[in-house]
Amino acid sequence: MNPRLDQPLRLGTRRSKLAMSQSGHVADAVRAITGRPVELVEITTYGDVSREHLAQIGGTGVFVTALRDALLRGEVDFAVHSLKDLPTAQPEELVIAAMPLREDPRDALVARDGLTFEQLPDGARIGTGSPRRTAQLNHYARALGKRIETVAIRGNVDTRIGFVRDGELDAVVLAAAGLNRIGRGAEATDLLSVDSVLPAPGQGALAVECLASDAELIASLAELDDPHTRAAVTAERSLLAALEAGCSAPVGALADLLADGQVVNEMRLRGVVGTLDGSTLVQLSTTGPVPQSYDEAMALGRELADEMLAKGAAGLMGERSL
Repeated sequence: MNPRLDQPLRLGTRRSKLAMSQSGHVADAVRAITGRPVELVEITTYGDVSREHLAQIGGTGVFVTALRDALLRGEVDFAVHSLKDLPTAQPEELVIAAMPLREDPRDALVARDGLTFEQLPDGARIGTGSPRRTAQLNHYARALGKRIETVAIRGNVDTRIGFVRDGELDAVVLAAAGLNRIGRGAEATDLLSVDSVLPAPGQGALAVECLASDAELIASLAELDDPHTRAAVTAERSLLAALEAGCSAPVGALADLLADGQVVNEMRLRGVVGTLDGSTLVQLSTTGPVPQSYDEAMALGRELADEMLAKGAAGLMGERSL
């Protein structure tokens, strides 16, 4: 008998209810594939303990660095991240061995009195910690002929929804995937159409990461990989990288797989960059064959980013000069 079969695999995870839930699902799948026990190792990240707004503490990466450090030190064997939290640059020593099937990528509104976004009163106060959401929600409100006030908030799902329950805010916007993963999807009063609000690149997807040198574990984890999810989020993250934006910049992106009957034959990539007040958005899309390789998916993202920059996207991104 292989002596490693009795040895638990250590899965590094953030301590939040959402992170523990999504890591638990991956742990179950890895147990089934490998026949080995999997134990969750809870790790506190800088993003979990800092009370500053994400844009101020560096945005992308603040929930990831401690997990990656634990991997590199050999304290855990693999880690599960929300893919939208990962910086676009991948460390050479680590590999994303699997991107499982993506959850709903949309943003969800949780509003008082069961209201949808279109039913919110003029001047409604909406909580979000995301510049991307702020820009698009303001633009969406303008298109409906009304005004909203976006309020910067942080905290876990309970904290955020609590602002609505306590009457401090009319609504908050969260990722639908997060609500679904902790069994609270029914609390959403509106799922925001991607035609109005594009999600963060990679939203709803997970990344399962391990050491690039661990060929046996990479092969096991690869069984969790969904090729269509990987192609889509690779294109989205390529767009983000080409725009040189972390999550502190208001960039949204989504790659859809377009099917002709049962056959998926094309991918549509949409991207948006906007000013925070929603007065100006650059929103473009491109459609092409489903990428068959990492390089093809990366090229799709770069091409759309180039078109967006040519349409003035760089000028909307604050002090960054591209």
